[in-house]
Amino acid sequence: MKAIIETGGKQYYVEEGSEVYVEKLDEAVGSVVTFDKVLMVNGVAGNPYVKNVVVKADVIKQGKQRKITIFKYRPKKNSHKKQGHRQPYTKVKITKIESL
Repeated sequence: MKAIIETGGKQYYVEEGSEVYVEKLDEAVGSVVTFDKVLMVNGVAGNPYVKNVVVKADVIKQGKQRKITIFKYRPKKNSHKKQGHRQPYTKVKITKIESL
């Protein structure tokens, strides 16, 4: 089964057995997460969500992505600013797409 879920303000195309990096979730490693905001299952779209369908996933890892460098420069003002950012993420493995 294939589905499109929404979490963290983004949409992800998932299927059973796939591993997905999503926005950080406040769950411990090894716990089970249930995504109830399912937009589409096997080509059947919801309005806005499909009713009675949930996607279950296991939390595999919590981490941070590579560092990106932000450099702001204002010409002729003798002003510049350099800073970095590492976006946190949660890696989940989709275990089951089930209808209730």
